[in-house]
Amino acid sequence: MTNYDAIDFSPIMALTEGEVVTHSPVRDVRLPSGKVLALITLDNGRDHTRPNTLGPATLTELGETLAGLRARAAAGEIHAVGITGKQYILAAGADLSDISRVGSRDNARLIAQLGHKVLGFLSSLGVPSFAFVNGLALGGGVEIALNSTYRTVDASAAALALPEVFLGIIPGWGGAYLLPNLIGIENALEVVISNPLKQNRMLKPQQAFELGMMDAIFPAANFLEDSLRWADAVLGGKKVDRKNEPGKIERLTKWPIAIKMARGMLESKIGTVPRSPYVALDLLDKAKSGTREEGFAREDEALADLVTGDQFAASMYAFDLVQKRAKRPVGAPDKALAKKVTKVGIIGAGLMASQFALLFVRKLQVPVLITDLDQARVDKGVAYIHEEIGKLEAKGRLDADSANKLRGLVTGTTDKSLYADCDFVIEAVFEEVGVKQAVFGEIEQIVAEDAILATNTSSLSVEEIGSKLAHPERLVGFHFFNPVAVMPLIEIVRTATTTEAALSTAFVVAKGLGKNAVLTADAPGFVVNRLLAKVMGEAARAVYEGTPVAEVEKAFAPLGLPMGPFQLIDLVGWKVAAHVQDTMVHAFPDRFYANENFHALADLPEVVEKDKGGRVTGFTKAADKLVKQAAGTTPTPAAEILRRVQDGLAQEIRLMLDEGVVPEVEDIDLCLILGAGWPFIDGGASPYLDREGASERVFGATFHTPVIRGIANA
Repeated sequence: MTNYDAIDFSPIMALTEGEVVTHSPVRDVRLPSGKVLALITLDNGRDHTRPNTLGPATLTELGETLAGLRARAAAGEIHAVGITGKQYILAAGADLSDISRVGSRDNARLIAQLGHKVLGFLSSLGVPSFAFVNGLALGGGVEIALNSTYRTVDASAAALALPEVFLGIIPGWGGAYLLPNLIGIENALEVVISNPLKQNRMLKPQQAFELGMMDAIFPAANFLEDSLRWADAVLGGKKVDRKNEPGKIERLTKWPIAIKMARGMLESKIGTVPRSPYVALDLLDKAKSGTREEGFAREDEALADLVTGDQFAASMYAFDLVQKRAKRPVGAPDKALAKKVTKVGIIGAGLMASQFALLFVRKLQVPVLITDLDQARVDKGVAYIHEEIGKLEAKGRLDADSANKLRGLVTGTTDKSLYADCDFVIEAVFEEVGVKQAVFGEIEQIVAEDAILATNTSSLSVEEIGSKLAHPERLVGFHFFNPVAVMPLIEIVRTATTTEAALSTAFVVAKGLGKNAVLTADAPGFVVNRLLAKVMGEAARAVYEGTPVAEVEKAFAPLGLPMGPFQLIDLVGWKVAAHVQDTMVHAFPDRFYANENFHALADLPEVVEKDKGGRVTGFTKAADKLVKQAAGTTPTPAAEILRRVQDGLAQEIRLMLDEGVVPEVEDIDLCLILGAGWPFIDGGASPYLDREGASERVFGATFHTPVIRGIANA
């Protein structure tokens, strides 16, 4: 058992320089029964755009506050302690900037221990403690609540989550032990592991209440008053029912089965490269027995190990890109130059076009026009949009009036003259230059002179697409990623003639759609598809040399990608992948691989077989027969396949920077994280390639100086 009171925390107090301290003032509240509750309100003195965070100085002050309240409780002056936050915010967890500069494993352990010492006070005050979760609660914010005796939540709170696994660490202030013992192992696995791995999914207050993380939920209007009244009732003997709290049978039977199934699911879905999900899994497994003190001690050591590793260092680099660089796109013109968009036109009514229309109408709430070659296709597209709006209504994400309003804003027709008053027109037609040139040539005759035209091409030259326009300067690349509603990236492509107004409009529209935009030059494949084509091409090369497809998938596992190359090709579509490979080989024949046999594969209804987890296990019989006609008989060793893709990526990224496709390597990593699901634990691609030695092998230097490494390996 760790004696937290005997630990010297002075080594980490040096980290408090520059910390925005979240203070913990207290006021006494006399409850209706006459009892006194001492209420702490966490507040860093900033508005809600700067959430409360929990750095060493904040924790130290909170610890002193709680120690004082423990003394008052012992003297009989107070009957309970409550803790809440400033408006809209409880706490957004630990101050990650502090954690990332701890300097040593010992200091990393001290961060964990300080959190355990201070938050642990909430369960040892001598009187009950109540967490009134009045707003956003992430990581340590949730752990404040878990360490408290009872918890209420505001029904309008923005989100609750334990996102640590997403960042390459674990809930280290009690979450990994307390949560499964509160809501059961299956629910805890969802919150601690599954949700972070699903693009960091958060919980709504109602979900947290239903899981049993919160004991009561109240509307925002009288949240604090209702919470205090409820707390008074609990102090008066009101029973708090916790139906998901695990009993002996769950611990003996369900617990080990759930852990085993989760481990198998992780290995199938993400491979074994990411460390934090497996460390979290082991902590949740051990939480089924033993004491709270033992659980906290395990968290101390696990957090110290992970915080000092390479994956956390890369995650912090990635986190900084997504939180800061993505919000201030490099090269974006003044937004005052943007044309106001009051109506959007979408050329096409297929699945991609319909997804565009749904996103534009939901986010911009302006009229959206879709057209196609015949009315049947148009009707199918409109029906899809209406159906998706209906699904959102059924889930309670839209009320009936809003749903009807959105349906009314969508128009489908074959009459292209209705594009006349559109301010922003985007095409979603077949990926062929001539087709795109033809549709834009027709539309240009109809729209106003200052209307912006956008192409969703994934790899073609935007300049070539616009070369036959009378006003090519208003054409901009606006490349979405599939699925459109989910993937957060849009690559905005400028040509030599694109105007600042067209670019500005594109950036403002992207932001209005809730997307992150990165500006790229008009180069083949832009950023994401150029690098994915390198990955897919090297996978295809290995197969056509004679390597079984399942072995190729395994060889790529150390990259840590969310899926193997052939699983990715299957998701993108074999015809699309074949087309992208052809484009890249045509542009750079000496560096990219394609095989004519790929097109024959793309014509098959099914190309690969998969296991239950979606991982590719081999080709279908028809595909296998086709591949064998063109493939060699000498399998390539896994280490050689991996080295080739690492070196190929390092070479391509260096060339992209030299060519000015984007200003800095950070923009490439940002594109890969947001557009290809490249894991945070790699930091995109460049930190990984530096660590693996690929950068040195290819161009004799590194993308980052110093190389982004964890403290343990620096």
